[in-house]
Amino acid sequence: MSYRHIEVERRGEIEIIRLNRPRYRNAQSRILLEEMTQAFARADLDNDVKVIVLAAAGDHFSAGHDLGTPEELEDRATKPFGEGVLGRVNRSWHLFVENSLRWRDVRKPTIAQVQGYCIFGGFLIASCMDIIIASDDAQFLPSHLQLHTAPWDIGVRNAKRILFENRFVPAQEAHELGLVSEVVPRDQLEAAVMAQAERWAANSLLELRMLKQSINFAQDAMGYRLAVHAAHSNYMIRELAIPENERAKMGEARQMTRVGAALAKAGDKKTKIRQRH
Repeated sequence: MSYRHIEVERRGEIEIIRLNRPRYRNAQSRILLEEMTQAFARADLDNDVKVIVLAAAGDHFSAGHDLGTPEELEDRATKPFGEGVLGRVNRSWHLFVENSLRWRDVRKPTIAQVQGYCIFGGFLIASCMDIIIASDDAQFLPSHLQLHTAPWDIGVRNAKRILFENRFVPAQEAHELGLVSEVVPRDQLEAAVMAQAERWAANSLLELRMLKQSINFAQDAMGYRLAVHAAHSNYMIRELAIPENERAKMGEARQMTRVGAALAKAGDKKTKIRQRH
């Protein structure tokens, strides 16, 4: 199957799903997100695949939601989710909650291979994988987005401490917080991910599937899904307060201000991570 914004590669019993918009720092268009869902579903049903790796082309894992690349603007003009408030709610729920939960619930082990910036929506999709292996230059910027997993990923008090500051979490700190399982030099990242995937793939597919589902069920019993639904409701209260005709421009300005502030705190004022060119 051919894709426009991702690519898929098979290495033995390991499927690699790679975000493939490096020109836009892998900003997440509707097309990219829905192609991810299709690729995960196909890999989940393929008994020759034991482990799935989510990777990204280029220098950065993902700069977050696509706020206005030419492809995204053209796609939005077709109003695939309808117009008005209901259309905005439908879009947010389908793209960023339903899709994310599908990736999280894939019945095979998954690994996020993260390099460079992993901002907002990038954090969202990485957090849906079972573990994250990061390069030593990786930088994570969590936020209150549709799938608000930070309290689950780094603990309640750490989530408050970091989110209230609106700052990047460097790879080593992310490892200390338990968000990242392993940190390696950038030129060793792919090798480290494949080595982990191969160790998992040495086990029975049925055993892997049962373990994955049992662990996810335990997390759900602790309220994971309920918390996700509640967080999305809070997120939409904020988003719907902005009139639709002002949302795109204000949304980009607001996000870039927040990213810029976080970059300044990280001492990287000259770096610009933009999602529209």
